[in-house]
Amino acid sequence: MSVITAVDDGVLVVTLDNPKANAINVGVSNDLYAAFARLRDDPSLRVAVLTGAGERFFSAGWDLKAAAAGEAVDADHGPGGFAGLTELFDLGKPVIAAVNGIAFGGGFELALAADLVVAAHSAEFALPEVGLGIVPDSGGLLRLPQRLPRAIAVELLLTGRRMSAEEAARWGLVNRVVPGDELLPSAMQMARAIVAAAPLAVAAVLEVLRETSSLDVRSGYARMRSGGLSAYEAMLGSQDALEGPRAFAAGRPPVWQGR
Repeated sequence: MSVITAVDDGVLVVTLDNPKANAINVGVSNDLYAAFARLRDDPSLRVAVLTGAGERFFSAGWDLKAAAAGEAVDADHGPGGFAGLTELFDLGKPVIAAVNGIAFGGGFELALAADLVVAAHSAEFALPEVGLGIVPDSGGLLRLPQRLPRAIAVELLLTGRRMSAEEAARWGLVNRVVPGDELLPSAMQMARAIVAAAPLAVAAVLEVLRETSSLDVRSGYARMRSGGLSAYEAMLGSQDALEGPRAFAAGRPPVWQGR
């Protein structure tokens, strides 16, 4: 298997392990999708931490050896799209990318598809596709201009230059930059904070963010109040929405039921 999974108190730890560069082909994409589908479908799992095996590569992106062997640039990578996550829009649970090294091409796009990013000091990000005669159409073209000032995004897209972890942090592209030996502990600390929150509220946050990302504030309110956001509506009418204030008033930890 090119993907290793482990469960740690509600956190699904997903490790991409495809030596030597953690490159991604159709088979790897389907293995990653299986892991994220497990996160989506298992109510005991609340958040995923995604990282790469080894110290040098998070992921070098599309497996060019597979491409040379005949895998088409527009090959079907399965229900979650490239890397099993870039087009998995109904996940409903957060993914934290723990970027341990190089995240190039599709590896960068995989990190962009995560909700939060913790990066090691050694991490580097780049979208070198134009130098290969292709474009980063597994999210890079769409997500990067939403996350960075347009001029910086266009520069990265058209030149393929490398961005350090520190620069990514300055632009707000990553949440934290830490020494390599602190990467997984830092990501797990963030994951456990999410596990401690109400699951329906977490799902509602993700849904509202997704459904209103292209709207102005007035239109966003209209969408949120429309009654058409199922996770948001489930949160509003939940027992957990009553439990939170009661626990706070009683000075005790809340007991979430997820309903």
